[in-house]
Amino acid sequence: MTELQSSPPNEKISLSGSELTELFTMWEELNFTDANDNSTRVEAQMCRISFNHSALLIAMCTLYAFIFVVGLAANALVVWVNLRSERHYHETHLYILNLAVADLCVVATLPVWVSSLAQGGHWSFGQVACKLTHLLFSVNLFASIFFLACMSVDRYLSVVRSEEISPSRGRQIRRLVCAVTWLLALFASIPDTYFLQSVKSQHSRLTLCHPIYPVDNPLQWMAGIQLSFVILGFVIPFPVIAVSYALLAKALASSSSHSPLHGDQDRSVSRKVILTYIVVFIACWAPYHAVLLADTLAMLHVLPLDCGSENGLFVLLHLTQCLSLLHCCVNPVVYSFAHRHYRYDLMKAFIFKYSTRTGLARLMEGSQGTETEYAMVENNATAVN
Repeated sequence: MTELQSSPPNEKISLSGSELTELFTMWEELNFTDANDNSTRVEAQMCRISFNHSALLIAMCTLYAFIFVVGLAANALVVWVNLRSERHYHETHLYILNLAVADLCVVATLPVWVSSLAQGGHWSFGQVACKLTHLLFSVNLFASIFFLACMSVDRYLSVVRSEEISPSRGRQIRRLVCAVTWLLALFASIPDTYFLQSVKSQHSRLTLCHPIYPVDNPLQWMAGIQLSFVILGFVIPFPVIAVSYALLAKALASSSSHSPLHGDQDRSVSRKVILTYIVVFIACWAPYHAVLLADTLAMLHVLPLDCGSENGLFVLLHLTQCLSLLHCCVNPVVYSFAHRHYRYDLMKAFIFKYSTRTGLARLMEGSQGTETEYAMVENNATAVN
């Protein structure tokens, strides 16, 4: 099945937004076998289109616009609050900051892909922008997923190894992990970005930003890149996240049993938060990777599909790709503002820092009770988070 890298090319994930319109034009002609030349050189059995492609384009543009507005505001707020915070006691503070930066960069590229879709898939920004925009999107998308996995492991180790590593040593380790994570995200993004080119469409007057694979085995390259995204984006991170949080829940349940007054309540809160982390990751990423895997198998003729299934898979691939980016909107809520210490920092930044005329700032600075509450929240952040 020919790949379609629509709007934000969830890297090796789909076709270029431009090819969406191109394929629509090709599909509407008749069923045929087409041997594309240098652009992909992939022989693909084409089927007559059986869905409203205009509605699909409008739906994708609307979803991306929504994700851009909400994701930009939420993640910018998380970054701003983290940078202004004077207390960084929270164990996963550095991961949350990097996660917000990664999500912020992902949504920052969406206007470019929406602009391309709004022009029917035409890429008007040139060769350099084709590669750089895709690379920015891809690196930060991988980084966002990787930081979620790092955070889950760190939270578990912070509970079971809390007395073995000093705070300063812990900060050094986390900085090193963040640097390595960004490098891994960059390496994971290079292959698909390398093949991207801005070229003239052969079936229309559009200019496309899409990968041009080696002419001897383009299908294998395309399938391999898509499969690598499934492995790096879900097959590896999800077990790490699920196992780490399961072990964390077990450790918290064991430690809470020594606190008879609040043990049951703490266990309940911890389990709900941990379950939320796992469910959010599955809801955002499992549908897309399942469809992407099916598309890869169909491309390799391992999963034979009729024309109706081809059309359905085509639509699902692009809709689930859009929906997967909702994690950029959900992450700030789940990992930041759902917790009291972040809400405290946000409230202090917006209210107390700018309310000197009413005396609230001075009252806040002199409030021992509030400072004590904040310290308690920070000291227990790992257990609740």
